Amino acid sequence: MTEISIPEVALVLLVGASGSGKSRFAREHFGPYETVSSDECRGIVSNDPNNQAATKPAFELLHTIAAARLRAGLLTVIDATNVQPESRASLIKLARDHDVLPVAIVFDLADSVLFEHDRGRDDTPRGEKVIRRQQGQLRRSMRGLRREGLRGVHVLNTTEEVAAATIVRRKLLTDFRDDHGPFDVIGDVHGCLPELEELLGALGYVIVRDDAGRAIDASHPDGRRALFLGDLVDRGPDSVGVLRLAMGMHTAGHALAVPGNHEEKLVAALDGKRKSLTHGLAETMLELAGETDEFRREVRDWAHGLVSHLVLDDGNLVVAHAGLKESYQGRSSGRVRAFALYGDTTGEVDEFGLPVRLDWAADYRGTAAVLHGHTPVEQAEWFNNVMCLDTGCVFGGKLSALRYPERELVEVPARERYADPIRPLARPRGSAARAADDQDRQPFATTTAGQPGAAGQGEAGPGAAAAQSAAGPRTAGELRAADVLGKRVIDTKLHGRVGIRAEHAAGGFETLSRFAVAPAWLPYLPPTMAPSPTSSEPGYLEHPREAFKVFAAAGVERVVCEEKHMGSRAVVLLCRDAETAATRFGGQAGETGMVTTRTGRALFERELMEEFLAGLRGAVDATGLWDELETDWILFDGEMLPWSLKAGDLLTGVYAPAGAAARAGLGAAAEAFAAASARGVDAAKLEARAGERLADAEAFTRAYRRYVWPTSGLSGVSFAPFQVLATAGRARYGDPHPWHLDVAGRLADAAPELVRRTRSLTVETANAESVEAGIQWWEELTDAGGEGMVVKPEQSVVLSKKGLVPPGLKVRGREYLRIIYGPEYLEPANLTRLRDRDLGRKRSLAGREFALGAEALDRFVAGEPLWRVHEAVAAVLALESDPVDPRL
Repeated sequence: MTEISIPEVALVLLVGASGSGKSRFAREHFGPYETVSSDECRGIVSNDPNNQAATKPAFELLHTIAAARLRAGLLTVIDATNVQPESRASLIKLARDHDVLPVAIVFDLADSVLFEHDRGRDDTPRGEKVIRRQQGQLRRSMRGLRREGLRGVHVLNTTEEVAAATIVRRKLLTDFRDDHGPFDVIGDVHGCLPELEELLGALGYVIVRDDAGRAIDASHPDGRRALFLGDLVDRGPDSVGVLRLAMGMHTAGHALAVPGNHEEKLVAALDGKRKSLTHGLAETMLELAGETDEFRREVRDWAHGLVSHLVLDDGNLVVAHAGLKESYQGRSSGRVRAFALYGDTTGEVDEFGLPVRLDWAADYRGTAAVLHGHTPVEQAEWFNNVMCLDTGCVFGGKLSALRYPERELVEVPARERYADPIRPLARPRGSAARAADDQDRQPFATTTAGQPGAAGQGEAGPGAAAAQSAAGPRTAGELRAADVLGKRVIDTKLHGRVGIRAEHAAGGFETLSRFAVAPAWLPYLPPTMAPSPTSSEPGYLEHPREAFKVFAAAGVERVVCEEKHMGSRAVVLLCRDAETAATRFGGQAGETGMVTTRTGRALFERELMEEFLAGLRGAVDATGLWDELETDWILFDGEMLPWSLKAGDLLTGVYAPAGAAARAGLGAAAEAFAAASARGVDAAKLEARAGERLADAEAFTRAYRRYVWPTSGLSGVSFAPFQVLATAGRARYGDPHPWHLDVAGRLADAAPELVRRTRSLTVETANAESVEAGIQWWEELTDAGGEGMVVKPEQSVVLSKKGLVPPGLKVRGREYLRIIYGPEYLEPANLTRLRDRDLGRKRSLAGREFALGAEALDRFVAGEPLWRVHEAVAAVLALESDPVDPRL
């Protein structure tokens, strides 16, 4: 048996003359879509797989298909003769362009066998002359195949060898996707052994020492492993000690490691291939000179054997010394290794004599978190899902480690300054404050001609970088239109994949770019809410009984009925102080938070907004919530009352004129019909009908007037919070609703003039008596002029076998619905028609928007880049462009 080992991701060239059995071999050993056949491509472009005149367009198609597969990281097999060096060269270049390994399987069979196979072909035989020419071309190039750049050449000489061959797919050396950690990823050590030992101790590792007291291993009682990001050596006081410890941990299975550029230079020096011993290498070589030849060989072989980068945890984590852009992750080539060791450079040097590096992380849009070192920074911070953990320990800074998957930073200070940096340590780039400064507080930059430019009040998947590159270098934290435009699919934890149509994305982008506040202030947009199913109760369009039935059917035993306030939806981001606002959200002088509408617009002018925030902050101070929630900012969801505060134009331009005209016209008609009746005209029915319609018009007027009252500044204004969405480091949308309402109630007690309590009642859906109590409570609310209530699962987020249970159903009162459906909606004919309304699409929309909002919050509190947060935020607004009946 001949075992042919090939990488899982590779370009495999089947090389051999016609009749050598390549196509049959491909069918037997590779998947139906993994093989790209030149004959099939000829058939596609000419309807004849044997049409040699179609060879040029056929091979253009073959290259296009192969390139698309390689971009996707898929094994690709080329079924063509590939006997000419120039045909192989173009394919080898294709593999290099996509950073995969080119491999050849050569079918060098006897001419007689080829002739026999050719005569038995199902299609047109090629003929002995053609086969001899192809065989000649193959054998003339056999010796030079490996020199052409092929990374594996497997030759089969007989039909028996072909029949006995098996394909073994081997993982790439960088593929650690099945390793889920947990890890403690450690930045550049540079010979700082005392700090490394202290850091390992802080992380919970137990250090093992030899008889001479030297650290030779360290293990964690919980099975965690260290992951070294390279540059273990040079500049610091004990490079040999660091090597001894790191190598011992790696050998014992207590650590993983990737090489740094200093390890690569050390290997070259140990091999006698490096003349210049700069940047601390000379001192490391002197240290090693005092060790045994055996130890030096171990160091050389260990460092030489480290692979450029590691892809871990199902592809969710990538580690490389200098980082790695998305298209290089899990690939193998010289340029991938160079990028992983040295970063992306221009080939120029700066005023310090160091390479000028391109800011690859600014355009990073990968889903994998990338941890790297190489470029020392003052503070480790997340930026576009990338974090640099080289915090300049050898230069007197810190030695940093990140716990993964917890994303907790652990650091120890340098004990002294062992070396002077050639250039100052870079400032961290991940904070929202710098993002806002760098963008000149613009919302989105244009990426392609014809897209709208940035014109807002304020200032974040794979595949976007290509569109962005044409727009030039991206500044820190910059958002671009390509981040949110176009057809998109967004993965959410609560609803799976949510699709966004391109035209809807454009509508959402229009609102965000023209009217929304600075993106750093906008981590969330509230979802729409679906009504309860249409009621069959006489005289009702909506009724609580149907809402309770929905949750009972979904297995939700307890629901919370919350008073529905008739106001304007308001999301309040409250900071403890101006410093928090500046450092966390990019706030300018005097800004301590933000109040936004459900479309992301500022709800108040800044002066009035700060007055409101100060009042709410006073309530939070009084209740001790800052310390209780361990946070310096809180994100609230609620209603700002009265409705007339933001709906004045709607009231004066629509509702008031309609009500006034109806009352005047119907009043006059009723009087005229009454006068006619007094004169003996049979107008009683007309008079009665006019009276009924007048009563409906008056009821309509009373309905909207309940939610209108005068305000002056904050006088008459109140905020009714019903949910704490998030605090520092934690999304809270999934906390039980009674907890949220308790927090709101405490704030209302502390500031009763500003904060309004949300009344509530808990109902057991399987208890008939409890259900009736819930219905009675709703009737009392609505009879007193209330809008209605919202019914929510007590546990906030409930997932069933069918997916996400509705996070809330609104049940609006009979009289309130006149505002929505018109004064005469309760007329039997109208009510019958309205009962046929389609609620399924609205409920689906509400569930998807809720999941997107939750996803935005999860990404935000996890410290993911702003573009990732705004991918979900913009999607909520995009779904609002879906043409669903706005009255639902």
